Amino acid sequence: MDLLQGIAQGFAVALDPVNILYVFVGVLIGTVIGVLPGLGPTATIALLLPLTYEIEPSTAVILLAGIYYGSMYGGTITSVLLRLPGEAASVVTTFDGYEMAKQGRAGPALGIAAIGSFIGGILAVVGLTLLAPPLASLAVSFGPPEYVALTVLGILLVTYLGTGSALKSLSMAALGLLLATIGQDPITGTTRFTFGEVSLFDGLDFVAVAMGLFGVGEILHSLERTEKVQAVTKKIRNIWPSRSDLRRSAGAIGRGSVLGFVIGVLPGGGGVVSSLASYALEKRRAKDPSRFGKGAIEGVAGPETANNASSTSAFIPLLTLGVPANVVLALIFGALLVQGITPGPQLIDQHPEIFWGVIASMFVGNLMLLALNIPLVGVFVQILRVRAGILAAFALLVTMAGVFSINNDVTDMWVVLAFGVLGWLMKKTGFEPGPLVLAFVLGPILERAFRQSMLISGGNLGIFVTRPISGGIFLVMALVVVAGIVTARRRRLVHLPAEDEPATSTPEPDRRTTPGE
Repeated sequence: MDLLQGIAQGFAVALDPVNILYVFVGVLIGTVIGVLPGLGPTATIALLLPLTYEIEPSTAVILLAGIYYGSMYGGTITSVLLRLPGEAASVVTTFDGYEMAKQGRAGPALGIAAIGSFIGGILAVVGLTLLAPPLASLAVSFGPPEYVALTVLGILLVTYLGTGSALKSLSMAALGLLLATIGQDPITGTTRFTFGEVSLFDGLDFVAVAMGLFGVGEILHSLERTEKVQAVTKKIRNIWPSRSDLRRSAGAIGRGSVLGFVIGVLPGGGGVVSSLASYALEKRRAKDPSRFGKGAIEGVAGPETANNASSTSAFIPLLTLGVPANVVLALIFGALLVQGITPGPQLIDQHPEIFWGVIASMFVGNLMLLALNIPLVGVFVQILRVRAGILAAFALLVTMAGVFSINNDVTDMWVVLAFGVLGWLMKKTGFEPGPLVLAFVLGPILERAFRQSMLISGGNLGIFVTRPISGGIFLVMALVVVAGIVTARRRRLVHLPAEDEPATSTPEPDRRTTPGE
């Protein structure tokens, strides 16, 4: 009965006229920024954070959540039509989606992507509704050692499941933990790394750091791009897939929903990992794997379903444990903290309107996205005609004005600029800002929980492995690290002979062809 009451309360919040408007605005903005290459939900949410402080917390999270899962839809459009992923998770869609477009089947590709995303999103919301309350009840029994294990697991997995170098990701996570220590010690109250600057006594402002790394950094990086995108001129027909297409895609959509849901719950998961895993699974299960990469509709349906399901299930660890599963959720976590609300096990009891309202709004948002994406594909593609310089100038103006309006402090503007340059340099050198921001958010939780654990145990580190839950989590981490090391060594051993053979065999034909030397 409590579950039904919670769902009823959630729909009462989500169907409020103001919240319906914000759901629509969120999914519409998400679709648009998904279409625009390079912007993505992370940069957009970072830029819009200051605008959410003047509205109700539940409405703010509904808006930001709509932007997140809405961007998963929008990124599909340019992936299929232009082979240009508007969002990182849509890269996999280019493999077969663009090939279908070249064969004159862009309509069915976009249609099955919208249907799969809708089904994946709805099934993930159902899973979120059923799994989140019992997990929140379990999390009430968590103590400091368990939170240490969870935060370390999140930082570890974001390096192993990321798309870049694990060493670079670890170094960025270490930098994020270091930046999180700036300010006052949570136990003793002494200041650290402030260099006498009063404005740093409370630490670096999360919004300023995020807006700099993802907002200004992305703006500077996008202005360097020289490639031009040509608008699609052909009319897209037959968007609704045929019965044959639906029959071939049904299994991929079902498997993508389950796989995306599971990966989204894991810290460090997200759309990129889930879409790649779904594509690999479908290719492995196919009777004729050679079809993939040549226009197989399952190669569109599975990944698109998985990335939308993962974007929804990623809210489970945030709402129940207070641990963001990825960078976008870390930004939403920061938005709630600034409004005085701490996500975690008590959220369902202390702020049920946020917990259930966000879940119910996802049902509404996915219906809106299905209605928006199928008939308005041609309209969204025309957004690509807007010049990048105009978008960049407008975004930079909004960023600087927004960050100043939060605390009315010029220091925050300098922080934004400094981290903007840092984010631009990281993009150029192959360092991902995601681990830095996630570690920056999890750092205070990790430090406080670790210090409390040491006080409870009298300085004995054994407390982390003797307790069942924390010990089990650390065991999982150890297995992940060992598996990564073994896999890396196997790859090295496999590739070494292949690399050595040309080096030993090439001198002999050279000497035979030049006997006079």
